[in-house]
Amino acid sequence: MEKGYVQVYTGDGKGKTTAALGLGLRAAGRGLKVVMFQFIKTVFSGELESVRRLEPYFEIRRMNGLNAADELEQFIRDRPADVVILDEIMAAVHRGLLTAADVCRLMEIKPPEMELVLTGRNAPPEILARADLVTEMKMVKHYYRNGVKARDGIER
Repeated sequence: MEKGYVQVYTGDGKGKTTAALGLGLRAAGRGLKVVMFQFIKTVFSGELESVRRLEPYFEIRRMNGLNAADELEQFIRDRPADVVILDEIMAAVHRGLLTAADVCRLMEIKPPEMELVLTGRNAPPEILARADLVTEMKMVKHYYRNGVKARDGIER
Protein backbone atom coordinates (compact mmCIF):
# COMPACT_ATOMS: atom_id res chain seq x y z
CA MET A 1 0.00 0.00 0.00
CA GLU A 2 1.08 3.59 -0.56
CA LYS A 3 1.58 6.04 2.28
CA GLY A 4 -1.18 5.79 4.87
CA TYR A 5 -2.82 8.76 6.53
CA VAL A 6 -4.79 9.51 9.67
CA GLN A 7 -8.45 10.31 9.01
CA VAL A 8 -10.92 11.65 11.55
CA TYR A 9 -14.71 11.58 11.19
CA THR A 10 -16.28 13.70 13.92
CA GLY A 11 -19.22 16.01 14.57
CA ASP A 12 -22.78 15.74 15.81
CA GLY A 13 -24.20 14.46 12.53
CA LYS A 14 -25.06 10.92 11.50
CA GLY A 15 -22.65 8.98 9.32
CA LYS A 16 -19.27 8.75 11.05
CA THR A 17 -19.26 4.97 11.47
CA THR A 18 -20.97 4.55 8.11
CA ALA A 19 -18.20 6.53 6.39
CA ALA A 20 -15.54 4.44 8.11
CA LEU A 21 -17.31 1.20 7.13
CA GLY A 22 -17.53 2.40 3.53
CA LEU A 23 -13.80 3.09 3.48
CA GLY A 24 -13.19 -0.37 4.96
CA LEU A 25 -15.44 -1.98 2.36
CA ARG A 26 -13.56 -0.24 -0.45
CA ALA A 27 -10.18 -1.27 1.01
CA ALA A 28 -11.26 -4.90 1.45
CA GLY A 29 -12.41 -4.90 -2.17
CA ARG A 30 -8.83 -4.09 -3.14
CA GLY A 31 -7.47 -6.95 -1.06
CA LEU A 32 -6.34 -4.83 1.89
CA LYS A 33 -6.67 -6.17 5.42
CA VAL A 34 -9.05 -4.02 7.51
CA VAL A 35 -9.65 -4.27 11.26
CA MET A 36 -12.26 -2.10 12.97
CA PHE A 37 -12.12 -1.79 16.74
CA GLN A 38 -15.47 -0.66 18.12
CA PHE A 39 -15.66 1.12 21.45
CA ILE A 40 -18.75 1.66 23.61
CA LYS A 41 -21.03 -0.31 21.27
CA THR A 42 -22.44 -3.41 22.92
CA VAL A 43 -25.68 -4.23 21.08
CA PHE A 44 -25.83 -6.23 17.87
CA SER A 45 -25.52 -4.08 14.78
CA GLY A 46 -25.92 -5.09 11.13
CA GLU A 47 -22.30 -4.35 10.22
CA LEU A 48 -21.15 -7.22 12.45
CA GLU A 49 -22.87 -9.76 10.21
CA SER A 50 -21.94 -7.99 6.96
CA VAL A 51 -18.27 -7.73 7.84
CA ARG A 52 -18.18 -11.34 9.03
CA ARG A 53 -18.91 -12.28 5.41
CA LEU A 54 -15.85 -10.31 4.26
CA GLU A 55 -13.36 -12.15 6.46
CA PRO A 56 -10.38 -12.50 6.24
CA TYR A 57 -10.18 -9.08 4.57
CA PHE A 58 -12.33 -7.19 7.08
CA GLU A 59 -13.07 -7.91 10.72
CA ILE A 60 -14.63 -6.08 13.66
CA ARG A 61 -13.42 -6.41 17.23
CA ARG A 62 -15.39 -5.02 20.15
CA MET A 63 -13.31 -3.27 22.80
CA ASN A 64 -14.65 -3.42 26.34
CA GLY A 65 -11.54 -3.57 28.51
CA LEU A 66 -9.58 -0.90 30.32
CA ASN A 67 -6.26 -1.93 28.72
CA ALA A 68 -7.32 -0.54 25.35
CA ALA A 69 -4.30 1.75 24.89
CA ASP A 70 -1.79 -1.07 25.45
CA GLU A 71 -3.71 -3.54 23.29
CA LEU A 72 -4.06 -1.06 20.43
CA GLU A 73 -0.43 0.02 20.63
CA GLN A 74 0.71 -3.59 20.38
CA PHE A 75 -1.68 -4.26 17.49
CA ILE A 76 -0.43 -1.23 15.54
CA ARG A 77 3.22 -2.13 16.21
CA ASP A 78 2.61 -5.70 14.99
CA ARG A 79 1.17 -4.31 11.69
CA PRO A 80 -1.38 -7.07 11.01
CA ALA A 81 -3.68 -4.73 9.03
CA ASP A 82 -3.44 -2.15 6.24
CA VAL A 83 -6.40 -0.13 7.51
CA VAL A 84 -7.20 0.24 11.22
CA ILE A 85 -10.49 1.87 12.19
CA LEU A 86 -10.99 3.00 15.78
CA ASP A 87 -14.75 3.45 15.83
CA GLU A 88 -16.10 5.68 18.62
CA ILE A 89 -12.59 6.21 19.96
CA MET A 90 -13.58 9.78 20.88
CA ALA A 91 -16.39 8.41 23.09
CA ALA A 92 -13.85 6.09 24.72
CA VAL A 93 -11.67 9.12 25.45
CA HIS A 94 -14.58 11.07 26.92
CA ARG A 95 -15.50 8.08 29.12
CA GLY A 96 -11.96 7.69 30.40
CA LEU A 97 -11.10 4.38 28.71
CA LEU A 98 -8.19 6.12 26.97
CA THR A 99 -6.74 9.61 27.01
CA ALA A 100 -6.29 11.99 24.11
CA ALA A 101 -2.55 11.51 24.68
CA ASP A 102 -3.02 7.73 24.20
CA VAL A 103 -4.73 8.34 20.86
CA CYS A 104 -2.02 10.80 19.78
CA ARG A 105 0.56 8.14 20.65
CA LEU A 106 -1.22 5.64 18.40
CA MET A 107 -1.12 8.22 15.61
CA GLU A 108 2.62 8.70 16.17
CA ILE A 109 3.57 5.01 16.11
CA LYS A 110 1.40 4.17 13.12
CA PRO A 111 3.54 2.58 10.40
CA PRO A 112 3.90 4.90 7.38
CA GLU A 113 1.88 2.60 5.10
CA MET A 114 -1.03 2.03 7.54
CA GLU A 115 -4.27 4.02 7.20
CA LEU A 116 -5.72 4.95 10.59
CA VAL A 117 -9.34 6.06 10.84
CA LEU A 118 -10.77 7.58 14.03
CA THR A 119 -14.46 8.27 14.62
CA GLY A 120 -16.61 9.92 17.26
CA ARG A 121 -18.11 13.19 18.41
CA ASN A 122 -16.13 15.94 20.09
CA ALA A 123 -12.68 15.02 18.85
CA PRO A 124 -10.09 16.70 21.09
CA PRO A 125 -8.13 19.52 19.43
CA GLU A 126 -4.78 17.76 19.84
CA ILE A 127 -6.09 14.80 17.82
CA LEU A 128 -7.51 17.07 15.13
CA ALA A 129 -4.20 18.94 14.89
CA ARG A 130 -2.27 15.71 14.21
CA ALA A 131 -4.73 14.22 11.69
CA ASP A 132 -4.16 14.41 7.94
CA LEU A 133 -7.87 14.56 7.09
CA VAL A 134 -10.74 15.77 9.28
CA THR A 135 -14.36 15.55 8.21
CA GLU A 136 -17.02 17.03 10.45
CA MET A 137 -20.51 15.60 10.09
CA LYS A 138 -22.95 18.36 10.96
CA MET A 139 -26.53 17.61 11.92
CA VAL A 140 -28.86 19.90 10.01
CA LYS A 141 -31.99 17.82 10.48
CA HIS A 142 -32.55 14.39 12.02
CA TYR A 143 -35.69 12.31 12.51
CA TYR A 144 -34.36 11.40 15.97
CA ARG A 145 -35.65 14.81 17.09
CA ASN A 146 -39.15 13.58 16.20
CA GLY A 147 -38.83 10.56 18.47
CA VAL A 148 -37.59 8.02 15.90
CA LYS A 149 -35.37 5.45 17.59
CA ALA A 150 -32.37 3.69 16.03
CA ARG A 151 -33.62 1.32 13.34
CA ASP A 152 -32.22 -2.12 12.49
CA GLY A 153 -30.27 -2.04 9.25
CA ILE A 154 -30.08 1.76 9.17
CA GLU A 155 -28.65 3.03 12.46
CA ARG A 156 -27.68 -0.36 13.93
